[in-house]
Amino acid sequence: MSLLTPEIDRRTLLKTLGGTAAALSLNPVGFASPPSRSRQFQGVFPIASSPFTPDDKLDLESLAAEVRFCNRARLPGIIWPQIASGWSTLTADERMAGAEAMLAAGKRGNTTVVIGVQTKGGDLAGAIAFAKHAAKNGADAICSLPPEVNGNALEYYEAIGSATDLPLFIQTIGEMSADSVAEMCNAIPTVRVIKDEAGDPLARVQELRAKTGDRVAIFAGKGVRQMMDEMRLGFTGFCPVIGLSDLFQQAWELWQAGKRRESYDMFGRILAFATITGADQYVMVARGIFKETTRSRLTPGMAAGNVGRTPLTDADKKNVRGALNTYLKPYLRG
Repeated sequence: MSLLTPEIDRRTLLKTLGGTAAALSLNPVGFASPPSRSRQFQGVFPIASSPFTPDDKLDLESLAAEVRFCNRARLPGIIWPQIASGWSTLTADERMAGAEAMLAAGKRGNTTVVIGVQTKGGDLAGAIAFAKHAAKNGADAICSLPPEVNGNALEYYEAIGSATDLPLFIQTIGEMSADSVAEMCNAIPTVRVIKDEAGDPLARVQELRAKTGDRVAIFAGKGVRQMMDEMRLGFTGFCPVIGLSDLFQQAWELWQAGKRRESYDMFGRILAFATITGADQYVMVARGIFKETTRSRLTPGMAAGNVGRTPLTDADKKNVRGALNTYLKPYLRG
């Protein structure tokens, strides 16, 4: 596995690790930051979008606005950058600046801010640098996909998990077996969440719970398109995109309160809204989180959510706003 690739250049890496070394000299425990605030890892942790200006600069103001929205909407957490954030299109400098903007925006709020630390090409040193940067700037937790190439997942997550004292989210993909994921959870004390998108998550959630002794939370990804089954089968966390994440959270709260029919109806509102032309693309603008001029970078596999890339007519935009006001306004929190 390559220990240093162009993902993080040498100057950026040394600056980040150097700052951490200074912190370590003041911290006899050996971690780069004080222990994270006590957090409950359950409920809706949406994946933040990566907003850009028309000239393709990461819009830090709009990125911070996503955190403020989550706090207003009483969402337990937010994660960035992950697959739905287009993490692979971001430079190391953009990721660090974005993390700093989000963590500053969430400093006095109750929403847990989770920073993604995965890198391209099996760059373990780069992932550790991102993790230490997150810890230094006040992140509540970190999250990582497994190494893309030539990587031993257990060794990779052990290295990241021991780099800071932050709770660690493991994001599964591909064919990662339940046995291998459970082995990592049981071997790494900082693992708190499995965001499971490998194989058939619905078919193996009970197996994961049993093999980890329910020590970790199991989060649903893949857009949370099967939330009713996911709740029924024992998932306790959910990672949709942000647009209607406050409705997802209410569906969870109603389920937890034993109000299953009301939970079903709330989830139905989410699905109905998604059938409206341009709804997924324009909802962040319609809700005032993003600007009318916000754009996104083309991300493989995420074309449906690319803000500002597929032209919408004025009539399309009016229809999305009308649906929000007519059908969803009584339920919107943010």
